[in-house]
Parts: sequence; structure tokens; C-alpha cells
Amino acid sequence: MKKFRLTELLIWVVGTELVGAVSALIAGGNFGESFASLDKPPLSPPAWVFPIAWAVLYGLMGYSGYLIYLSDNAKRGRALKLFALQLIVNFIWVPVFFGKKSLIGGLVIIILLDILVVMMTAAFCKIRKKAALANLPYVVWCLFATYLTTGLYILNK
Repeated sequence: MKKFRLTELLIWVVGTELVGAVSALIAGGNFGESFASLDKPPLSPPAWVFPIAWAVLYGLMGYSGYLIYLSDNAKRGRALKLFALQLIVNFIWVPVFFGKKSLIGGLVIIILLDILVVMMTAAFCKIRKKAALANLPYVVWCLFATYLTTGLYILNK
């Protein structure tokens, strides 16, 4: 196992957080207005909850990715590829859903994201349970986001 280095952990966490920030910038930012204009399904939280939740989740993703990076497990490469792939799909969702205002595109992407996040979490679990546990809030949030995206699509098509 590689030696823990705080600077490397910070690179993983900040790098992952930047994925979310750049995605939001590409989409045009101002999601509150877009979200407010849509008919929402039950249990929809206020718009201010989303950036806080995503900031926490990106931090946990970066932390868990770093834990896997430290491992010398033979399955590490596949797990990190899944990490990167789900991060790319996550990055694409915001510009499609909010930037392009494509509810169906957002729905297709979030379903793909759900699959990848579950696969990544399962791969992490085989290497380091602590890394998988750090992603459980992400799994739950993605499934909740899928519910919301489905509801938004149905109510606003």
C-alpha cells in the first residue's frame, strides 16, 4: 500500500470538486431559476440544497478515490477506471439537464450514472470497504436524483 500523503488527498478531493464546479459553469450556473420554473414531484428539496449536497458528495468521492489509489490491490485499476467513467457521466449530466434543458437527456444520463456509481461502489468494496462506505451517500443521492429527474420529466414534458 502506498503511503498516505495529505497533499495527494487534497489533489483528489479538490480535483473531484472541480469536476462539479466546471460542469456547473459550462451549464451556465443559475440553476435556481430553471429549477423554480419546473413542476416538481413530491419530496423535491429547495434549490439551495443541491449545491451543498453535491459539494459534500464530490468531497466524499475524492476521498474514496484516493483510498483506492493508495491500494496495491490488483483490482485497483478497474475500480479507478469506473471512478473516472462515473465522474465523466456525472460531469455531463448538469450541462445536458440544465444547460440544454433536456429532461429526457438528463433522465437517460442519470440512469447510466446510477449503474456506474453502483458498479464503482461494488468495485471499491472489494478493495477497501471504507472507500465503498464513503460512497453510500452518493448512491442514495443519485437514486433520489433519478426519482426527481423522472418526476420532472413526467410533469414537464
